[in-house]
Amino acid sequence: MRHRKKGRVLGRSSTHRKAMMRNMASSLILSLRSDDVNESGYEYLASDTPEAGRNVPKVKGRIVTTITKAKEIRPYVEKVITIACKALPHLRAAEKLATSLPKYDASGKANEAYREWRKSEGYVAWNNAQAPALAARRRCVALLGNHQAVDILFNQVAPKFEDRQGGYTRILRLATPRLGDAGTRAILEFVGNERDRVQEAAERPSFEGEAAAAE
Repeated sequence: MRHRKKGRVLGRSSTHRKAMMRNMASSLILSLRSDDVNESGYEYLASDTPEAGRNVPKVKGRIVTTITKAKEIRPYVEKVITIACKALPHLRAAEKLATSLPKYDASGKANEAYREWRKSEGYVAWNNAQAPALAARRRCVALLGNHQAVDILFNQVAPKFEDRQGGYTRILRLATPRLGDAGTRAILEFVGNERDRVQEAAERPSFEGEAAAAE
């Protein structure tokens, strides 16, 4: 019995289970990346054609796994998204206080105007404004273990779900089991994808009597 025991063991040690959840959560977010970039954040070479095995997600914003793993990873992903959503107001406040002065001039030397700004009260205000967002970003890096996934999280995922109070993902059970052990498979995906936005009206079927009456 699971009296007061939180979570599923999934037949793994604690370190293995934590690493698996980090990898699967980052894989879900990395599925939203551009088709010209691989999982490590590098652009594909000209020789890396789709026929040569370019690893491009078939459907963006979803992964296929077992139903048990999906139920464990879903709260993990939503926790990371909530952290990023709470950091967005701090990022906007810091952008208003940031300076447009470059750190270095055209010759490559340190810009004296930028140095003076670093000593001013404006820099202190900017630093205090963006400190909570930086702490949230570091926390997401620790939870996901992938800097590219964190960039996609703050740039694409969090602005999309900023006005939503939880429920960022959903689980869809698949009918066909997994080959080998017949495990129940499921889809873990973000809500609000292209399939949700496209609503096609069903065409009303016509009957034989209606065509004759219309004539």
